[in-house]
Amino acid sequence: MVTPLTFARGDENLIDALRSGHPGAAAAFYDQHAAAIRRTLQSVLGADAEIPDLLQEVFIRAIDRIGELQHLEQVRSWLTTIAVFTARAHIRRLARRKWLFLFSPDQTRQNHRDPTSSDALLALRETYRILDKIPANERMTFVLRFVEGMTLPEAAQACGVSLATFKRRLSRAEKRFLREVRERPLLEQWLEEGTRWSLQKQS
Repeated sequence: MVTPLTFARGDENLIDALRSGHPGAAAAFYDQHAAAIRRTLQSVLGADAEIPDLLQEVFIRAIDRIGELQHLEQVRSWLTTIAVFTARAHIRRLARRKWLFLFSPDQTRQNHRDPTSSDALLALRETYRILDKIPANERMTFVLRFVEGMTLPEAAQACGVSLATFKRRLSRAEKRFLREVRERPLLEQWLEEGTRWSLQKQS
């Protein structure tokens, strides 16, 4: 009989076991990091029914590429980078599907009514409608910086770009976002109640 190994949180032995193909390592690796990576995907994509599948995709890619991990203390940021690229690919797939749908000959439009919800939920939905209109690369910068709360260097590393490139994308994303918000009364009110962008408007 093989006695399953247990891995302490943050234990480097987990990565060694994963690289050596230990049967319990993949499950332990997933259990240790899945919650944080799910939050990242949800922050980027909003309420997306495919998040469970995307989460599995992130870890399949990570386990396949575990040999590429050079700094064991950066496992979380490395996984976040994989999640960012997985989410970006998903956004692009959705965009292609929308174009195919629009040009489909049997396409029919239906009116969808959202159930009654709180102002906060409505504002969240409006926010993600805006994010859907922002190019994928810029959307990533915006979400990682303002939703995930990453520092500029951390977010740039997660996106796999230089800090200067990240800042340029973030600036464009922020301008697009604010322009759209100004046209939505519910979000405009939310914006005025905040500090960051309400102060920018006055300056």
